[in-house]
Amino acid sequence: METVVETVIESVHRDLVSRGAVALRPDEVSACAGIAPGEWTRFAGHWEDLAVDPYAAEHGTRRLRRYGAFLLTAGGRLTPRPYEAFVQPDASNPMYVDVDRHFEPLTASFAADPVLAALAGLLVRAAGCLEERDEWLFKVHPFRVTAHAGQDGRPTPEGRHRDGVTLVSSLLIGRENATGGQSSVYGADGERVLRTTLAEPGSLLLGDDRRTLHEVTPVRPVDEARPARRDVLVMTLLSP
Repeated sequence: METVVETVIESVHRDLVSRGAVALRPDEVSACAGIAPGEWTRFAGHWEDLAVDPYAAEHGTRRLRRYGAFLLTAGGRLTPRPYEAFVQPDASNPMYVDVDRHFEPLTASFAADPVLAALAGLLVRAAGCLEERDEWLFKVHPFRVTAHAGQDGRPTPEGRHRDGVTLVSSLLIGRENATGGQSSVYGADGERVLRTTLAEPGSLLLGDDRRTLHEVTPVRPVDEARPARRDVLVMTLLSP
Protein backbone atom coordinates (compact mmCIF):
# COMPACT_ATOMS: atom_id res chain seq x y z
CA MET A 1 0.00 0.00 0.00
CA GLU A 2 2.81 2.40 0.84
CA THR A 3 4.23 1.94 -2.64
CA VAL A 4 0.87 2.92 -4.15
CA VAL A 5 0.62 5.98 -1.91
CA GLU A 6 4.14 7.14 -2.70
CA THR A 7 3.50 6.68 -6.41
CA VAL A 8 0.35 8.81 -6.24
CA ILE A 9 2.07 11.55 -4.23
CA GLU A 10 4.97 11.64 -6.68
CA SER A 11 2.48 12.01 -9.55
CA VAL A 12 0.69 14.82 -7.70
CA HIS A 13 3.96 16.67 -7.17
CA ARG A 14 4.95 16.23 -10.80
CA ASP A 15 1.65 17.59 -12.14
CA LEU A 16 1.42 20.48 -9.67
CA VAL A 17 4.94 21.61 -10.59
CA SER A 18 4.62 21.07 -14.34
CA ARG A 19 1.13 22.38 -15.07
CA GLY A 20 -0.27 23.65 -11.77
CA ALA A 21 -3.18 21.23 -11.33
CA VAL A 22 -4.00 17.54 -10.92
CA ALA A 23 -7.13 15.41 -10.45
CA LEU A 24 -7.21 12.27 -8.27
CA ARG A 25 -9.60 9.36 -8.45
CA PRO A 26 -11.59 8.35 -5.33
CA ASP A 27 -9.52 5.18 -4.84
CA GLU A 28 -6.32 7.25 -4.90
CA VAL A 29 -7.72 9.70 -2.35
CA SER A 30 -8.92 6.93 -0.05
CA ALA A 31 -5.57 5.13 -0.25
CA CYS A 32 -3.45 8.23 0.36
CA ALA A 33 -5.64 9.52 3.20
CA GLY A 34 -6.38 6.10 4.72
CA ILE A 35 -10.16 6.54 4.57
CA ALA A 36 -12.44 3.48 4.65
CA PRO A 37 -15.68 3.36 2.59
CA GLY A 38 -17.93 3.59 5.65
CA GLU A 39 -16.17 6.75 6.81
CA TRP A 40 -17.12 8.55 3.57
CA THR A 41 -20.80 7.81 4.20
CA ARG A 42 -20.67 9.25 7.70
CA PHE A 43 -18.70 12.28 6.58
CA ALA A 44 -21.22 13.09 3.83
CA GLY A 45 -23.91 13.38 6.50
CA HIS A 46 -22.47 16.76 7.56
CA TRP A 47 -23.79 18.26 4.31
CA GLU A 48 -27.32 17.87 5.68
CA ASP A 49 -26.49 20.49 8.30
CA LEU A 50 -25.24 23.44 6.23
CA ALA A 51 -26.61 27.01 6.37
CA VAL A 52 -27.72 29.40 3.64
CA ASP A 53 -24.97 31.53 2.06
CA PRO A 54 -26.56 35.01 2.09
CA TYR A 55 -23.82 36.54 -0.07
CA ALA A 56 -24.35 34.11 -2.95
CA ALA A 57 -28.11 34.64 -2.61
CA GLU A 58 -27.59 38.34 -3.40
CA HIS A 59 -26.41 37.21 -6.85
CA GLY A 60 -29.22 34.72 -7.42
CA THR A 61 -27.37 31.55 -6.38
CA ARG A 62 -28.86 29.07 -3.95
CA ARG A 63 -25.86 27.86 -1.99
CA LEU A 64 -25.47 26.33 1.46
CA ARG A 65 -22.17 26.32 3.31
CA ARG A 66 -20.21 26.59 6.56
CA TYR A 67 -16.65 27.71 7.25
CA GLY A 68 -13.79 26.93 9.60
CA ALA A 69 -10.05 27.51 9.91
CA PHE A 70 -7.27 25.54 11.59
CA LEU A 71 -3.54 25.63 12.08
CA LEU A 72 -2.11 22.51 10.47
CA THR A 73 1.39 21.25 11.17
CA ALA A 74 3.56 19.48 8.63
CA GLY A 75 2.93 16.34 10.66
CA GLY A 76 -0.83 16.65 10.18
CA ARG A 77 -1.90 17.97 13.61
CA LEU A 78 -4.96 20.24 13.48
CA THR A 79 -5.64 23.06 15.95
CA PRO A 80 -8.92 24.98 15.51
CA ARG A 81 -8.59 28.75 15.08
CA PRO A 82 -10.99 31.17 16.79
CA TYR A 83 -13.88 31.99 14.48
CA GLU A 84 -13.40 35.06 12.29
CA ALA A 85 -14.85 36.53 9.10
CA PHE A 86 -13.74 35.03 5.81
CA VAL A 87 -11.84 37.58 3.72
CA GLN A 88 -10.14 36.95 0.38
CA PRO A 89 -7.11 39.06 -0.57
CA ASP A 90 -7.12 41.69 -3.29
CA ALA A 91 -6.69 40.52 -6.91
CA SER A 92 -8.22 37.10 -6.17
CA ASN A 93 -12.03 36.91 -6.14
CA PRO A 94 -13.44 39.90 -8.07
CA MET A 95 -16.92 39.56 -6.59
CA TYR A 96 -15.91 39.93 -2.96
CA VAL A 97 -12.93 42.30 -2.85
CA ASP A 98 -12.58 43.80 0.65
CA VAL A 99 -15.79 42.10 1.81
CA ASP A 100 -15.86 40.49 5.26
CA ARG A 101 -18.15 37.50 4.85
CA HIS A 102 -19.60 35.96 8.00
CA PHE A 103 -20.62 32.33 7.56
CA GLU A 104 -21.96 29.86 10.07
CA PRO A 105 -19.03 27.95 11.61
CA LEU A 106 -18.35 24.27 11.14
CA THR A 107 -20.29 22.12 13.56
CA ALA A 108 -18.26 20.56 16.36
CA SER A 109 -18.81 17.09 14.88
CA PHE A 110 -17.58 18.22 11.45
CA ALA A 111 -14.45 19.85 12.90
CA ALA A 112 -13.65 16.72 14.92
CA ASP A 113 -14.37 14.20 12.16
CA PRO A 114 -11.33 11.97 11.52
CA VAL A 115 -11.97 12.15 7.76
CA LEU A 116 -11.27 15.88 7.85
CA ALA A 117 -7.99 15.27 9.66
CA ALA A 118 -7.06 12.57 7.14
CA LEU A 119 -7.76 14.89 4.21
CA ALA A 120 -5.69 17.62 5.86
CA GLY A 121 -2.78 15.22 6.07
CA LEU A 122 -3.12 14.40 2.38
CA LEU A 123 -3.11 18.09 1.44
CA VAL A 124 0.02 18.72 3.50
CA ARG A 125 1.84 16.00 1.58
CA ALA A 126 0.55 17.36 -1.73
CA ALA A 127 1.68 20.89 -0.92
CA GLY A 128 5.21 19.80 -0.10
CA CYS A 129 6.32 20.42 -3.66
CA LEU A 130 5.03 23.99 -3.61
CA GLU A 131 6.33 25.28 -0.31
CA GLU A 132 8.16 23.81 2.67
CA ARG A 133 6.44 24.92 5.86
CA ASP A 134 6.28 23.70 9.45
CA GLU A 135 2.75 25.07 9.76
CA TRP A 136 -0.10 26.01 7.44
CA LEU A 137 -3.37 27.88 7.74
CA PHE A 138 -5.98 25.32 6.69
CA LYS A 139 -9.36 26.73 5.62
CA VAL A 140 -12.39 24.50 5.19
CA HIS A 141 -15.53 25.29 3.16
CA PRO A 142 -18.27 22.64 2.79
CA PHE A 143 -20.68 23.70 0.00
CA ARG A 144 -23.99 22.54 -1.40
CA VAL A 145 -25.20 24.12 -4.65
CA THR A 146 -28.77 23.38 -5.72
CA ALA A 147 -30.55 23.86 -9.04
CA HIS A 148 -34.16 23.70 -10.23
CA ALA A 149 -35.95 23.80 -13.58
CA GLY A 150 -35.23 27.21 -15.06
CA GLN A 151 -32.74 28.13 -12.32
CA ASP A 152 -29.17 26.90 -12.69
CA GLY A 153 -26.93 26.29 -9.71
CA ARG A 154 -23.66 28.21 -9.98
CA PRO A 155 -20.73 26.72 -8.04
CA THR A 156 -18.54 29.72 -8.97
CA PRO A 157 -20.85 32.74 -9.45
CA GLU A 158 -17.74 34.95 -9.50
CA GLY A 159 -16.53 33.25 -12.68
CA ARG A 160 -12.88 32.47 -13.32
CA HIS A 161 -10.87 33.40 -10.25
CA ARG A 162 -8.22 32.40 -7.73
CA ASP A 163 -8.62 32.09 -3.97
CA GLY A 164 -5.46 33.92 -2.92
CA VAL A 165 -3.88 30.86 -1.28
CA THR A 166 -1.04 28.43 -2.00
CA LEU A 167 -2.94 25.18 -2.58
CA VAL A 168 -6.64 25.04 -3.44
CA SER A 169 -8.63 21.82 -3.61
CA SER A 170 -12.16 20.69 -4.37
CA LEU A 171 -13.43 17.29 -3.21
CA LEU A 172 -16.71 15.90 -4.48
CA ILE A 173 -18.89 14.63 -1.65
CA GLY A 174 -21.94 13.82 -3.75
CA ARG A 175 -24.22 14.90 -6.57
CA GLU A 176 -27.83 13.99 -7.31
CA ASN A 177 -29.93 14.51 -10.44
CA ALA A 178 -27.23 16.89 -11.69
CA THR A 179 -25.62 17.56 -15.03
CA GLY A 180 -22.88 20.12 -15.62
CA GLY A 181 -20.46 21.16 -12.90
CA GLN A 182 -17.38 20.83 -15.08
CA SER A 183 -14.22 22.19 -13.46
CA SER A 184 -11.51 23.97 -15.47
CA VAL A 185 -8.10 25.25 -14.37
CA TYR A 186 -6.25 27.91 -16.37
CA GLY A 187 -2.68 29.15 -16.42
CA ALA A 188 -1.79 32.82 -16.05
CA ASP A 189 -1.79 33.14 -19.85
CA GLY A 190 -5.43 32.03 -20.01
CA GLU A 191 -4.66 28.61 -21.49
CA ARG A 192 -6.66 25.77 -19.96
CA VAL A 193 -4.35 23.26 -18.28
CA LEU A 194 -6.97 20.85 -16.91
CA ARG A 195 -10.66 20.12 -17.40
CA THR A 196 -12.60 17.51 -15.43
CA THR A 197 -16.04 16.79 -14.06
CA LEU A 198 -15.94 15.60 -10.46
CA ALA A 199 -18.60 12.95 -10.92
CA GLU A 200 -17.79 10.24 -8.37
CA PRO A 201 -17.75 10.94 -4.61
CA GLY A 202 -14.17 11.16 -3.38
CA SER A 203 -12.82 12.70 -6.61
CA LEU A 204 -10.33 15.45 -5.79
CA LEU A 205 -9.02 18.40 -7.79
CA LEU A 206 -5.84 20.14 -6.60
CA GLY A 207 -4.37 23.39 -7.92
CA ASP A 208 -1.41 25.68 -7.33
CA ASP A 209 -3.50 28.78 -6.70
CA ARG A 210 -0.52 31.12 -6.99
CA ARG A 211 -0.26 30.59 -10.74
CA THR A 212 -3.66 29.27 -11.86
CA LEU A 213 -7.30 30.32 -11.94
CA HIS A 214 -10.34 28.07 -11.79
CA GLU A 215 -14.06 27.99 -12.51
CA VAL A 216 -16.95 25.51 -12.56
CA THR A 217 -19.80 25.46 -15.08
CA PRO A 218 -23.42 25.72 -13.86
CA VAL A 219 -25.32 22.72 -12.56
CA ARG A 220 -28.75 21.80 -13.98
CA PRO A 221 -31.28 19.08 -13.14
CA VAL A 222 -31.31 15.98 -15.31
CA ASP A 223 -34.97 15.45 -14.40
CA GLU A 224 -36.48 18.93 -14.27
CA ALA A 225 -39.29 17.69 -12.04
CA ARG A 226 -36.76 17.28 -9.23
CA PRO A 227 -34.05 19.55 -7.80
CA ALA A 228 -30.35 18.93 -8.44
CA ARG A 229 -27.58 19.20 -5.90
CA ARG A 230 -23.79 19.20 -5.94
CA ASP A 231 -21.94 18.80 -2.62
CA VAL A 232 -18.24 19.63 -2.44
CA LEU A 233 -15.58 20.34 0.16
CA VAL A 234 -13.20 23.15 -0.75
CA MET A 235 -10.00 23.10 1.33
CA THR A 236 -7.09 25.52 1.04
CA LEU A 237 -3.60 25.87 2.46
CA LEU A 238 -1.78 29.18 2.86
CA SER A 239 0.78 30.86 5.05
CA PRO A 240 -0.50 31.53 8.61
